[in-house]
Amino acid sequence: MIFSSSISTENFFKQAIKNVHVSEERKVLLSKISDKIAIEYQKENLVNLNFICTHNSRRSQLGQVWAFYAANFFNLRINAFSGGTEVTAFYRNTVKTLQKVGFNFQLEKFCHQNPKYLVSFDGSKKSILCYSKHFDDFINTKPFIAITTCNNADKNCPFIPDAFARFHLPFVDPKFSDGTENQVETYLKTNQQIAAEIFFIFSAVKKLIG
Repeated sequence: MIFSSSISTENFFKQAIKNVHVSEERKVLLSKISDKIAIEYQKENLVNLNFICTHNSRRSQLGQVWAFYAANFFNLRINAFSGGTEVTAFYRNTVKTLQKVGFNFQLEKFCHQNPKYLVSFDGSKKSILCYSKHFDDFINTKPFIAITTCNNADKNCPFIPDAFARFHLPFVDPKFSDGTENQVETYLKTNQQIAAEIFFIFSAVKKLIG
């Protein structure tokens, strides 16, 4: 089964960086991440990123999907992965907000608890397999730069053995809106913020490596 949307992922990505306000303090953090990625990229011509959050259900999944898109958009050899300190599911509202901005989801393996999806976008030559998993799952290529996206993950992961660098990039969990009339808007706002900050990071890497 394939789920898709007519909304342009490219337009959403380009507009996100224009519409989202990124504070100067946040830009400093994003620049540190892009600097590290660029340094490793110039040495290896390849970088693995692993977005880590407690449940690997919302923010870390959004980070992985947008990094996957950004690598294609900026023509960079950067692999995007995600994981958690616990295994839950790629939450349905997270799937829906990505579908809303043009990502295609093909159900690869049905499971009530934790379905697996092949995620792609119009024009992409490959897809990524997304599901909730532990941060050191076999599918996550090592070593990697770890980017933790929620406070719990930062506290619960004092040591990530396969990470040669680690950054804490927290986002507000849209979970608080589940079941409310603001659910769609809240998830879309989080989606847009993460897209914008991934754009900032990857565009900076592109400039740094020339």
